Amino acid sequence: MRRFSLTPLTFAVAAVSAVNASANEAGELLETVSVLGSAELIERLPGSAHLVSAEELEKFNHVDINRMLRAVPGIYLREEDGYGLRPNIGIRGADGGRSGKISLLEDGVLVAPAPYSGPEAYYFPTAGRLSAIEVLKGPGVLKYGPFTVGGAVNMLSTVIPEDQAGTVKLSAGEFGERRLHAHYGESSDTTGWLVETHQQHADGFREIDRADSADISKEDYLLKGRLKSAEGAQFAQQLDIKLQYSEEESGMSYLGLTDEDFAADPNRRYGISALDEMANRHSTVQLNHSIAFSGNFSVDTQVYQNKFKRDWFKVGLGGLITAANNGDADAQAVLDGTMDYDFSIKHNNREYTARGAQVSANLQFATGTVGHELEIGVRRHWDEVDRFQPSEDYSQVNGELVYRNTRNPGASDNRVEDATANSLFVYDQIQLADKLALTAALRYEDIETAQQRYNDVDRNERGSSRGNALDEWLPGLGATYALTPEVTLLAGVHRGFAPPGADASNGAGAELSTNYEWGGRYDNGNLRAEVVAFFSDYENAIQNCSIAVPCPDGAESGSYQLGESEIKGLETSIGTQWSLGNGWSVPVSASYTWTDAQVTHNSDDGSILAGDNFAYLPEDVFAITTGIDSGAAWRVNVSAAYQDEMCVNNSCNRGATDRYDFTESLWVVDLAAHYDFGQDLVGTVKVDNLFDEQAIINRAPDGARANRPRTATVGVTYTF
Repeated sequence: MRRFSLTPLTFAVAAVSAVNASANEAGELLETVSVLGSAELIERLPGSAHLVSAEELEKFNHVDINRMLRAVPGIYLREEDGYGLRPNIGIRGADGGRSGKISLLEDGVLVAPAPYSGPEAYYFPTAGRLSAIEVLKGPGVLKYGPFTVGGAVNMLSTVIPEDQAGTVKLSAGEFGERRLHAHYGESSDTTGWLVETHQQHADGFREIDRADSADISKEDYLLKGRLKSAEGAQFAQQLDIKLQYSEEESGMSYLGLTDEDFAADPNRRYGISALDEMANRHSTVQLNHSIAFSGNFSVDTQVYQNKFKRDWFKVGLGGLITAANNGDADAQAVLDGTMDYDFSIKHNNREYTARGAQVSANLQFATGTVGHELEIGVRRHWDEVDRFQPSEDYSQVNGELVYRNTRNPGASDNRVEDATANSLFVYDQIQLADKLALTAALRYEDIETAQQRYNDVDRNERGSSRGNALDEWLPGLGATYALTPEVTLLAGVHRGFAPPGADASNGAGAELSTNYEWGGRYDNGNLRAEVVAFFSDYENAIQNCSIAVPCPDGAESGSYQLGESEIKGLETSIGTQWSLGNGWSVPVSASYTWTDAQVTHNSDDGSILAGDNFAYLPEDVFAITTGIDSGAAWRVNVSAAYQDEMCVNNSCNRGATDRYDFTESLWVVDLAAHYDFGQDLVGTVKVDNLFDEQAIINRAPDGARANRPRTATVGVTYTF
């Protein structure tokens, strides 16, 4: 297999091209962490894109990524813990289990713990400290990868302030919720720095039988530094460093409820899961360097390392839920704690490491009357997942949990997986005429994975092993046409790709699709609207198997071939602001996504049939946000979001279904009111789930689970 690496030749070729293209003086450095650039640049993209700005995030001060993203068209969210700690995000029909089929980035760098060898995102950045969120779909995702079947989500951390500035946010609310978010920094002509912390604690809303509630404690710390060249330097340069560390302890469990118990109390949790707990810590080191050799040519370099260690101590008793739902009185008695029972709790103990370097050269030039904005980038990435997962045996005796012994892990729970990936992209925005622009993109992925199992705890005896290698060229083409100053038409096509992970056997292929989109944007300065239709033709749809999202054959690791499939849908969004006079205004925005997906050919083993649906994919998703702003001291914002029921397996289109095959549809309304006590002090009162509507929003992994109930909080924000 032919490989490439980051060598001086990469820079030499780019530098020679730049010298020949332009001799202008060095200009401003290009932003290195944003995938969209700005709201204005979104208009130039040949695909759908959405920016959740700092202003939008401030409206509700959410700490749950699900609530932050639910107004973005084309996104599907499957809640699990009620706090968004480990979200399940899908884009345009791509499987949302642990967000394992989308490219997750923070400040332009892959942030999933091991995006190639174990793509399920058991770590997710602390949403409450984010300053903005970017969602990108269409041909533009080929710049980021490796997952291009759906899209990319880039989360932006707090920026270093231009001057001396700081902010402190404090809030407290029901279910013991407490939050502190504080940051302070300053800049000079050549330096800058920022310190930040986000502290989130809650007693939790799920009450555990014969125990306390499922509490949450998460602490996040961030340090940034910056050096840049003095004004007038021959080559403008900037060096940024970001250091991040977080810890979490949360009493989260995979065990849900039977439907009968859910109807009686959706916030109950069985005492047999009382010891379940997630404990993890995460660290990041990231270096960004930018240099502008001229006004038309710059080079951005990023070097990064992420480490994540977790131990999710949890039961796996989904069989009891199924049996109790089917009328098994003994299973129900075990769940109620009135029958003694022997069971085990596994230490889902894993250590992740991901490191890499990525370089992109940005060149602006013209060939005759045709303008080009060319970007060429390479990335060298390595990641690893180390599993050592012993189990502890317990007995439930008279409702109490009694420890018996600890068992060493078998080979499947004692293994190391790693992946090495080399990536290349070429991305050219071509201005053919005043009204017509083309975007040509090409990505290359070259991946090698390996898995080694061990038969003893000291890892002296090797067990089975497997490895895989694959490479793929991923082209894309998009176009925009300015029909009028207000109306822009867009269309695009690109190759979708998702690697299979490090537990894939030799010869296993990637998930591949051909993705099309077309539509238009309207913006007259007061009203902005977008309508985009999409169609994805999958040659080989693949589901990643996990305990959280088992595959159709019941497998909890590896991958499952769903075969040829088609996904089609429609995304719409609209936004405006009505002025009422005397400074009063009413902002309104809404989004809607319709999706239809099904398998088009039988799988080889006959378990998946043509016409089968995709699991956990809602047909209709809708959100609307409005409010009233006095233009002076106070403002109120209200959002309402709807998600359709979802089939939890692939066979609902075959008929003969029952209620256990579906989640429930749900409307949720949030309200937030802000009052400015002064220029620097703002008070906030907010109520999430205003009407206290709860439904079965998930049945995975083990049983029915509800969204968070009505939760009121009060807070203050002080800026200095």
